[in-house]
Amino acid sequence: MRPASKLLTLFFLILMGTELTQVLPTNPEESWQVYSSAQDSEGRCICTVVAPQQTMCSRDARTKQLRQLLEKVQNMSQSIEVLDRRTQRDLQYVEKMENQMRGLESKFKQVEESHKQHLARQFKAIKAKMEELRPLIPVLEEYKADAKLVLQFKEEVQNLTSVLNELQEEIGAYDYEELQNRVSNLEERLRACMQKLAAGSEQLLSSFLHVPAALILHSVPLAKELQPSSFSWGQREGHLSLKACGKLTGISDPITIKTSGSRFGSWMTDPLAPEGENKVWYMDSYHNNRFVREYKSMADFMNTDNFTSHRLPHPWSGTGQVVYNGSIYFNKYQSHIIIRFDLKTETILKTRSLDYAGYNNMYHYAWGGHSDIDLMVDENGLWAVYATNQNAGNIVISKLDPNTLQSLQTWNTSYPKRSAGEAFIICGTLYVTNGYSGGTKVHYAYQTNASTYEYIDIPFQNKYSHISMLDYNPKDRALYAWNNGHQILYNVTLFHVIRSDEL
Repeated sequence: MRPASKLLTLFFLILMGTELTQVLPTNPEESWQVYSSAQDSEGRCICTVVAPQQTMCSRDARTKQLRQLLEKVQNMSQSIEVLDRRTQRDLQYVEKMENQMRGLESKFKQVEESHKQHLARQFKAIKAKMEELRPLIPVLEEYKADAKLVLQFKEEVQNLTSVLNELQEEIGAYDYEELQNRVSNLEERLRACMQKLAAGSEQLLSSFLHVPAALILHSVPLAKELQPSSFSWGQREGHLSLKACGKLTGISDPITIKTSGSRFGSWMTDPLAPEGENKVWYMDSYHNNRFVREYKSMADFMNTDNFTSHRLPHPWSGTGQVVYNGSIYFNKYQSHIIIRFDLKTETILKTRSLDYAGYNNMYHYAWGGHSDIDLMVDENGLWAVYATNQNAGNIVISKLDPNTLQSLQTWNTSYPKRSAGEAFIICGTLYVTNGYSGGTKVHYAYQTNASTYEYIDIPFQNKYSHISMLDYNPKDRALYAWNNGHQILYNVTLFHVIRSDEL
């Protein structure tokens, strides 16, 4: 525990556009102090809230989650006890089978030593012994299944234990209910500010795309001042900044950018595009197509049909394409081959097979559409999400070298890919939705940095009831989605604790 004299500083870093005026005035309240917002040279609006350390609140969402996880651990423990009893029972059957096998062995020796006239009688005895062994076969199969379940439950309990420890550390430091009330108040003011800026559709879009609503909670002494320059949202040497990375805690309401194309498709921007370039790339349908549209700007994409068409050397499969550093990466139709295609020179730079990956609707997302291989980009670079027979059809995550397409590291998860609606990666964590139609939420997260997972509950609005593409753009801090012929955007809220020794 830190000394009570140390205070917590809550920062919202919000990029709102160049004409943003001060919208978060000073508003001191009981032991809380809200500093007025400031605007730096790049148009970032910075609001600082200082709060004293609070006691743990038993009514907040994280505490409820902790209780639920504790109940799960208790249930797991009870299940393991039941399985252990069954295993002990099955072991008795196995011991009995061993005795029967020894009896058979003895009979075979007698057959070898006996005269021919005794063969018939001896084989009848062997047949009788085999009939006695026959009922043990299903028992042995059940025993094998139980052993696998025991192992699975042990892994579940170990994972839940690590999650509980993490939650205990976080909950013990902050009063989340009070913080969430303050956050909600600030978000309301932010929403009012965005409405003022919405003189035109492009202004609103610009505001949306440049609002990295990452909730940054800084644990620093009050006397220590944090300068805006400590944060970088841009790219450096081909990589995006990791300083504002965090855990996904919320997804905004959708903004419909355009209505076009078929029910299925993908659209994207390049997170490593040069400064000032905001091209939009558009790929209609999920198979047997090879024409990619290039729009010069988001405004052109929204308001016109002025585009340049690029013809790929092969048709693509699914909707898991990405544009990254001037190249488009896509899965070749009816194969597990990944292609890197330079959009400027219109040449193939690299092709590589994704070993053991299912394709041609073998391990697609729940909505189908040849979505076996999903390519993604986050602050760490290029990823591939797929499934294999070796991992029983469960999701596999591979970090790829963007130049060679070589797999740098691979993680096997326990989540069935056919049960996933869609998936995306933020800051090295894979987030999976529970479906693609109707009520949708993000309910599974796999952290590659720790090789652990957790079940979460982050709802978001599925406005048009059929999501066939959902990808994160680390530059815009937004989710790009294709929903039943509508191209839409979601803003995301990230939570990250930075300690004073990290500043």
